[in-house]
Amino acid sequence: MPDVGDAVGHCVCASDRSDLEGGTILRVLGRTAYEPTWRAMQAFTAARTTDAPDEIWLTEHPPVYTLGLAGRREHLLRDNGIPTIKVDRGGQITYHGPGQLVVYLLCDLRRTRLGVRAMVRTIEAALVEWLGTMGISAYGKPAAPGVYVLASGVEAKIAALGLRVRNGCTYHGLAVNVAMDLSPFADIDPCGYPGLAVTQLADLGVARTVDSAGSELAPILAARLGTRN
Repeated sequence: MPDVGDAVGHCVCASDRSDLEGGTILRVLGRTAYEPTWRAMQAFTAARTTDAPDEIWLTEHPPVYTLGLAGRREHLLRDNGIPTIKVDRGGQITYHGPGQLVVYLLCDLRRTRLGVRAMVRTIEAALVEWLGTMGISAYGKPAAPGVYVLASGVEAKIAALGLRVRNGCTYHGLAVNVAMDLSPFADIDPCGYPGLAVTQLADLGVARTVDSAGSELAPILAARLGTRN
């Protein structure tokens, strides 16, 4: 297997490793540049064998827009100086920035016995469970993957999802708005939906850091995505 630290290179601020339920490996990368981390996921997936354990990577990125495989640039409404990268996940355009928890899920679908749609629903269910522990009522939408809440009576997205499957294994994952500057979302149609509102834990009265949010969410994800007998 490729060494994650070597693959991500000097962009890794930390690479703490621990084991989660079912043997899933958790890696806490700290803040990383987007593209080297993406390339490291590709390298990991290309090199993994059928007996390689699944991994969850936790990180946050400097400001960047990412445009999915089907993404259309007209959903980038105006140039505000933030770079845009065309990537190989599903979905349209989204924003990553400091204060947002990004969770990369490197899972063997054959081991989990989940199809892609079922995995998306499972990820959403894990997010809904975690948000519920903080008293936040949240829900997924089959026609528009992600997790939503009602904020001041308005539906708003708090977490975005996008996956890539190669050789039966996933990479990319999800992004949860924790405590960040949300203004760059105003310059795009988030996830391709004009006028879609976005929110974050801080605006819902919940105080979390990216690190604490990741340490709470990762075990729930590992438990729900674990091997099915």
